[in-house]
Amino acid sequence: MKKVMLICFVLLLAACSNTASGDEFPSKNIEIVAPASPGGGWDLTARSVQKILVDNKLVDANINVMNKPGGGGEVGWTYLEPKDAHHLAINSSLLLTNNLLGTSQLTYNDFTPLAMLATEWQSLAVSADSEYGSLEELMDQLKEDPKSIKVGVGPGLGNDDHLSFVQAVRANGIDPKQIDFLVYEGGGDVVTALLGNHVDVVTTSLSEVKELYQAEDLNILAISSSERLEELQDVPTYQEQGVDMEFPHWRGIMGPADMSDEEVAYWDEKLGEMVQSEEWKEVLENNDWDDFYKNSEDTKAFLDEQQELYKGLVDDSGLVN
Repeated sequence: MKKVMLICFVLLLAACSNTASGDEFPSKNIEIVAPASPGGGWDLTARSVQKILVDNKLVDANINVMNKPGGGGEVGWTYLEPKDAHHLAINSSLLLTNNLLGTSQLTYNDFTPLAMLATEWQSLAVSADSEYGSLEELMDQLKEDPKSIKVGVGPGLGNDDHLSFVQAVRANGIDPKQIDFLVYEGGGDVVTALLGNHVDVVTTSLSEVKELYQAEDLNILAISSSERLEELQDVPTYQEQGVDMEFPHWRGIMGPADMSDEEVAYWDEKLGEMVQSEEWKEVLENNDWDDFYKNSEDTKAFLDEQQELYKGLVDDSGLVN
């Protein structure tokens, strides 16, 4: 009997020790970093993830969103870097391009990829009365004289809008460094410039031009998805027009480096359940986002591919020496 009692005591002591040492996960509040001010895509993604995980009781812990704006995500991601697995952050391709453009020392390898969540698609749009009725006509003119067409982009060179067009012209044998880009403060300003005939074409997120296209105020020559979108069946993709590219404007979620296999598996399970929920599907639909879920393993492979792609595009763009 004493031996049995001794064994039970040892097991109980071990269980208490494991809990105290933090082996049970999560053992404290969860924090999701939105590396931007309230409002906008990063913040909306973070708050949507928080709400669905809490409302559906997928995570047995309080979850808070922390806004850390600045530096194109740099401030928020720097804040995340030394934390533990109870801290996550929303990311995007700026995690790659900030480093490639020399504005950040951080790379995607400084963090643990957990999931890809959603994407928007890039679009190439012209005014309703433009002389360019197709992507082929536009590219033919650029081949003849790259400086003859003003291309609107915002808020800066090196972002997804710019680099998606760099990929498209590169695929057509055109030197991206010869293109005449005019930079505006944001997507709305770019579209205003197009409607005012200050630029000939704009490269921007589809959400910036979708309603204007449906109102026949402008024309979309191409979108960067691999297939035509259900709600825009008459808008062709780059791929079907001979440009072998799929260019997602993705948002994902990551944790700090050196997360344990168990912690990664935990978030794989919880985020995998979240993206299957009706609430998440409503978030996608309400914001014109497409499902782009990938688990942690697939996200790591995807980021490796994106890093290689973006490095080539940044090099060809002439933005770095």
